[in-house]
Amino acid sequence: MTSGPHPYQEISLSSAGTVLGLFLTILYGVMLLKPDVAKKWAVKLPRHHQAGIYTMSIGMIWFWLLVAPELRGTFSFLGALSMDFADFSAMKPYLQVAVPLACVGMIYFVREFLFVRGLGLCLLMAAAPLLYAGDFEVAPLRILIPIVGYAMIIKGLYFVGMPYLFRDGANWLVASDARFKMATLGGLVLGLVILGCSFTLWRGY
Repeated sequence: MTSGPHPYQEISLSSAGTVLGLFLTILYGVMLLKPDVAKKWAVKLPRHHQAGIYTMSIGMIWFWLLVAPELRGTFSFLGALSMDFADFSAMKPYLQVAVPLACVGMIYFVREFLFVRGLGLCLLMAAAPLLYAGDFEVAPLRILIPIVGYAMIIKGLYFVGMPYLFRDGANWLVASDARFKMATLGGLVLGLVILGCSFTLWRGY
């Protein structure tokens, strides 16, 4: 691992908010504009194995990059995100082998709810840079970023351990047009608020 601060520690609050705000705004904006398509995919995705291959691969690769060895030359960029795990750093060489094997094993042998499990892993991975970005900042409303980050961790843990909850939640959400509209509208408002803060209150943080 290279010396100096980890790349996560150099992410500004405004940059994290911009990425998160854009993602939420686009996601929920599309869902609000195309409710029929969004409902269809919400019900279909939990058992969509091809989509699961992508989410699981992204999550596993992201995790592998956190335990990656220090490399030199052409592939040195692969170790840029490698973290110091303190007392657990001795486990990193084993994880460097175990994570790719686990990824392949999950894709080939776990047919049920692979998408949801992969999504949960992606949420856990994405929460870390958000929490780093909001750490020790004093900007107004900066608490929005940690709240979203911890919500992602809670959802991620449930999706990995109890993926059927995603299916049940999606079925419950699409069963009522009013409920679906309120949920998507709430997500869109949250995205716009975070995006607005990124360009105003969080500039320079």
